[in-house]
Amino acid sequence: MHLRLISWFFIILNFMEYIGSQNASRGRRQRRMHPNVSQGCQGGCATCSDYNGCLSCKPRLFFVLERIGMKQIGVCLSSCPSGYYGTRYPDINKCTKCKADCDTCFNKNFCTKCKSGFYLHLGKCLDNCPEGLEANNHTMECVSIVHCEASEWSPWSPCMKKGKTCGFKRGTETRVREITQHPSAKGNLCPPISETRKCTVQRKKCQKGERGKKGRERKRKKPNKEESKDAVPDNKGLEPSRETPEPRENKDKQQQKKRKVQDKQQKSVSVSTGH
Repeated sequence: MHLRLISWFFIILNFMEYIGSQNASRGRRQRRMHPNVSQGCQGGCATCSDYNGCLSCKPRLFFVLERIGMKQIGVCLSSCPSGYYGTRYPDINKCTKCKADCDTCFNKNFCTKCKSGFYLHLGKCLDNCPEGLEANNHTMECVSIVHCEASEWSPWSPCMKKGKTCGFKRGTETRVREITQHPSAKGNLCPPISETRKCTVQRKKCQKGERGKKGRERKRKKPNKEESKDAVPDNKGLEPSRETPEPRENKDKQQQKKRKVQDKQQKSVSVSTGH
């Protein structure tokens, strides 16, 4: 009985020595792999190296390698940078680089934004858009072609001529419509938005206030013409006031008669005074 107990004691002791030797060799391997492991890690690192940066990250952080010159440094981030997508594993969360033509991506097979010169379509980056689509250079995506759309025609306007709706027999009338959807680069162009046609109305005189622009100008010019006529002297009106040659001769004869009478009177007075 005692011999059996002693044998079990030595078996357990040998087993414990074996486990200790295995742990020691594992520690030596780790020291050989990371000889500069630092005990005071910062920036979200769980383990780190003075030369290689982070070796592992704290829970929920993503591990990513950043290239600095010829060297890569491990960094722990809360989210992956542009050009990378994050993948969570049981033992580590890491960032993986997107495809070469992809600027940002959801995973290795689905791009969300392409690099310059490529157009995004269904998660892929293309040099040219498929048939039936066109490239949008603002969003850098392949989009559907949009054709122009217009509203219904408005009713025809009243028949007019030179801005008037009266005083004529033949004029024109117009109708219009609006553009409701402008076309894209490859879409159909917009149709005309106005139409004009000839029209005929029963001729009627313009009422006061219905005169067009030309009619009002003519009305303003008429008084000026009348004033200019009044300014010109009327020869017919002045003819009666002028003296004709016949009345002048009569006056001269009357004056001569008066002079003769006066001379006779003076002679008679001088004879009477002589006696």
